[in-house]
Amino acid sequence: MLVVPSYKDYRDIPGGYIHHGETPTQAAVRETREELGITPPIGRLLVTDWAPNHEEGDKLLFIFDGGILSSKYRESIRLAPDELTAYAFHEVASARELTISRLACRIIHGHAAHHDGTIRYLEHGRPIS
Repeated sequence: MLVVPSYKDYRDIPGGYIHHGETPTQAAVRETREELGITPPIGRLLVTDWAPNHEEGDKLLFIFDGGILSSKYRESIRLAPDELTAYAFHEVASARELTISRLACRIIHGHAAHHDGTIRYLEHGRPIS
């Protein structure tokens, strides 16, 4: 799933910043509820990416396994009108065409980690061996 944020010029995945005192998993649950209006089970960690940002400072970005949304959840999606204008489900193979390079790398590595049971560590979207 990719969403279209009203405040960015590219497609993104649902998510956001961790609040003070909140774990990354708790933030994933809260952000999914706030942005999509649903609370599906959030699975295991798939990707951690160190992302340097000159303006905002270095970040650690996480991708958790959101699973396959049942029809119950898909039918209940209600986008946060102040944040998102649209969403759509896409094939992982089209990630590089649909979003920025760093995020596409995270998505591709997250998909691979889901299938091979690993966790991927990236630096600026690139795997570190």
